[in-house]
Amino acid sequence: PASFASGGSERYVNSLDYLLQEKRMLVERFSVSLQVIPPVHPGETVFLPRRHPLPCILDSSHLKPHNHLEELFLSSPVAQQLSFLHNGLLSNLYLHTSDCPVPLLQWLFQLLTWPPETSSRAFALLWDLSVDGLFCQSDEDMRLWYPSLQEVMEAFHSLGAHNPALYPLGPFQHGSRLLESEASLSWLEQQDPPQEVALDLSLSYIYKFLTLCALAQPGAYTDAHLLGLIELLCRASLDVGLRLMPKTDLQQLLLLLLENIREWPGKLQPLCCALSWVSDHHHNLLALVQFFLDVTSRGRQLRSQLSLVVIARMLGQEELPLWQEKMQLSLLSQLLSLMRPSSLGQYVGSEPLPPCQEQQPKASAALDHKVCYMCHSLLTLAGVVVSSQDITSDQWGELQLLCMQLDRHISTHIRESPQAMHRTKLKDLATQTYIRWQELLAHCQPQVVPKDGG
Repeated sequence: PASFASGGSERYVNSLDYLLQEKRMLVERFSVSLQVIPPVHPGETVFLPRRHPLPCILDSSHLKPHNHLEELFLSSPVAQQLSFLHNGLLSNLYLHTSDCPVPLLQWLFQLLTWPPETSSRAFALLWDLSVDGLFCQSDEDMRLWYPSLQEVMEAFHSLGAHNPALYPLGPFQHGSRLLESEASLSWLEQQDPPQEVALDLSLSYIYKFLTLCALAQPGAYTDAHLLGLIELLCRASLDVGLRLMPKTDLQQLLLLLLENIREWPGKLQPLCCALSWVSDHHHNLLALVQFFLDVTSRGRQLRSQLSLVVIARMLGQEELPLWQEKMQLSLLSQLLSLMRPSSLGQYVGSEPLPPCQEQQPKASAALDHKVCYMCHSLLTLAGVVVSSQDITSDQWGELQLLCMQLDRHISTHIRESPQAMHRTKLKDLATQTYIRWQELLAHCQPQVVPKDGG
């Protein structure tokens, strides 16, 4: 009886294991993967929150007061000077005057990085003083104080920027005050989430004022500084905390800065090369391309060329002749053939499959998701390249080849599955892209000249 009971128990356990295995197989077969292609880029960690804003010292050493109130303001400690700002007394002192002191404007610009109750008043006064100064000048001799690239970098540093790439020149000095390097900062709270709203508000003030400067004095910055400023703005705007914030002020500013570049399109290549290395993630670089609107000729040129450069970089094809005119569609056709999902595994930094067979399906699914995610970004960039072109009938054959490459190398290689919704999203994008390109083909089809019947 004991052996009978033992055998029955063993059969029961084996039967239970079999049922559990069957259930596991059913769950795996009909489960839907939660891995989707995210609609928002991952972003970069650029700004870290501070416990306190960096001190902003008004350099009044070379300023001569014109009245007792101004003398009181210039000789007061920082806290009392801020009370002048909050109470509106600085408007009485400096608005509608013939020459507003530059140190005051520099001080107000740095206060844009302070908490909203201070930055909002600093921006309002800085804007009023600058616009009022423009109206007081003649058109022939219009001058406006504008922050240097170094001062913009200092403002970003005050906001908590820690990314060394934001400061290619190393620690910088402004006036008599040397800002501490990122390594020595003691006010950073790395464990707390950034205060996105306050950060976005300060950046919005900075972007608005730089837009005024770019409009009023198009030649204020050299081409080298314009390229550096554009790269700086793009790096900062990829911050994780800013991903869902509107980019209207940034986009308007970038358009103006592009228009102010004197040597164009000569500076297009170095600008695209610099921007293509702002991030190593394909979705971040796609978001960067979308910072530039396609409403101007230069904006479309940059979007198209930068998209092509990013695709080539992601696929390890930087040696291609990316800068030849009228070659973008044919180059894109070559790159499309490398975007086949089955070929992208070598570019996503994947690890080899684990030796344990039970872990291999999960690892394979993760690799499949990475590949589809990257292909989705690259295909979106390919769409930007084409949509930024003025397609003519001479390019009809190149566009037709693009459609064939898209169908041959991408669309036909995506096998949809209920367990992999990311493939469905990629398939949808490929289909939509194919339809758009076919519509372009229909509009630019070469006209056949009828032969003379005589």
